[in-house]
Amino acid sequence: MSEAISTLTRVPTVGFVSLGCPKALTDSELILTQLSAEGYKTSKTFQGADLVIVNTCGFIDDAVKESLDTIGEALAENGRVIVTGCLGAKISDNGDNMVRQMHPKVLAVTGPHATQEVMDAVHVNLPKPHDPFVDLVPNSFGVAGIKLTPRHYAYLKISEGCNHRCTFCIIPSMRGDLVSRPIGDVLTEARALFAGGVKELLVISQDTSAYGVDVKYRTGFWDGKPVKTRMLELVQALGEIAEPYGAWVRLHYVYPYPSVDDILPMMASGLVLPYLDVPLQHSHPDVLRRMKRPASGEKNLERLQKWREACPEIVIRSTFIAGFPGETEDEFAHLLEFIREAEIDRAGCFAYSAVSGATANDLPGMLPVELREERRARFMAVAETVSIMKLQRRVGSVMQILVDSAPGMGRKGGIGRSYADAPEIDGVVRLLPPEKISKTLKVGEFTKARIVAAQGHDLVAVPI
Repeated sequence: MSEAISTLTRVPTVGFVSLGCPKALTDSELILTQLSAEGYKTSKTFQGADLVIVNTCGFIDDAVKESLDTIGEALAENGRVIVTGCLGAKISDNGDNMVRQMHPKVLAVTGPHATQEVMDAVHVNLPKPHDPFVDLVPNSFGVAGIKLTPRHYAYLKISEGCNHRCTFCIIPSMRGDLVSRPIGDVLTEARALFAGGVKELLVISQDTSAYGVDVKYRTGFWDGKPVKTRMLELVQALGEIAEPYGAWVRLHYVYPYPSVDDILPMMASGLVLPYLDVPLQHSHPDVLRRMKRPASGEKNLERLQKWREACPEIVIRSTFIAGFPGETEDEFAHLLEFIREAEIDRAGCFAYSAVSGATANDLPGMLPVELREERRARFMAVAETVSIMKLQRRVGSVMQILVDSAPGMGRKGGIGRSYADAPEIDGVVRLLPPEKISKTLKVGEFTKARIVAAQGHDLVAVPI
């Protein structure tokens, strides 16, 4: 009898793996929130789960391989696998779904941003047990749902898809054109996150600057007040919501349109962090034209200079591609000079990778892999020199640090980040033991620290 009761009351368990970028992570958070709201138990392991969901990435070849390998591993260890994410929308050269072609035993395959389709597949293969209120779900932020990040920071996705058709990118074919979330929904989620203890909100999308373009910046409502669906009003509102909590708002994937200039006064005043993640990709006008990027190199340099005049503390992070098809040595030299002149604080670089389905693959002048990698290495050497120079300028200053790690209450130090450091992609601040014996550090709280040294991409500081 007891065995029968145990079988009836056993909570169905779903193993979950999330791969790819922060935008995929927010898709995972939506799925996990719905799973928990419906009473499913979730796990980070394959073994012991009733089925496994793998949220995949399909942007570059290495990501495709990692995703396919993970699906294979899940099938081998568990046998019952649902696949979602960007790779799920990818078609092979013969017109078949790539995932189904490589792993025909998967239970179901969906594309990205497909919470309901994933849940439908779960319901078919693992009936739901019950439907409690989401506010009662452990690790949930109420209406903001479950987050996979540490509790003191969270990603806030404001839109899905992209209207650009960059020749190296296949994201629009997987995620579609720009679809902006209603501004009331975005602000409600933000407030729930701050109320739940989030100290840093990272705003993400495919093109943050274009927020609201698809709905012609229509007026929405939040807290009974009209708010225009546009980046300017969104950032203003997020900063005002964050202010009583003493929390940070950090902007990612911001294209350098003229409209971004209006955000700078909010950064200069401290309403939002003076930090912009701007995906520039290159500097030479001819390369940008071949990439079909929405801005020219000369205007980018002028705009960055104006931003620094308006807000001297601003930190610019960006990503670039070295060895794009047809890139000459002169064009690459132009990029290196741009990095020096623009003084990009944090720069990442990819050697061009031929992504299946990208139109850039058909451009003339494909460079040898060795040359692409060699240029990437040269780029990073210059970028690191610029970054180290800028970090050295901070030695002696006092900065506000958000603590990410503090073993033993930080008596022997810890790890944190300044406003210049986004989690996972930028450097960190290595915290030494505090000057005062009585001072402690706590994860998710701020501390003042005096910068005493720069080490590579990181700073070293003493809490005060």
